[in-house]
Amino acid sequence: MSAHRVIVTGKVQGVGYRNWAVSRARVFGVTGYVRNCGTAVEAIVSGDDDAVDRMIEAMREGPAMARVDHLEVQAANDAKLKGFTKRLGA
Repeated sequence: MSAHRVIVTGKVQGVGYRNWAVSRARVFGVTGYVRNCGTAVEAIVSGDDDAVDRMIEAMREGPAMARVDHLEVQAANDAKLKGFTKRLGA
């Protein structure tokens, strides 16, 4: 089990990135949340190591309308979150 904080920059707001992330998280079976944070998108992704890695790789691409310029990944405390939700911005 692992948890990571992921900051995604580029054209990631106004393109459905958060809704897309919620749907991908359900496919991969990870928990956490995603929210707008300034001009970036921030996510906490927690779960099985392989599932977390697959989610982070998917986040490098994002939805069709997005353009991911940079992805910053940091270790995070496993908050034992239930589900994967879209939150309001920071």
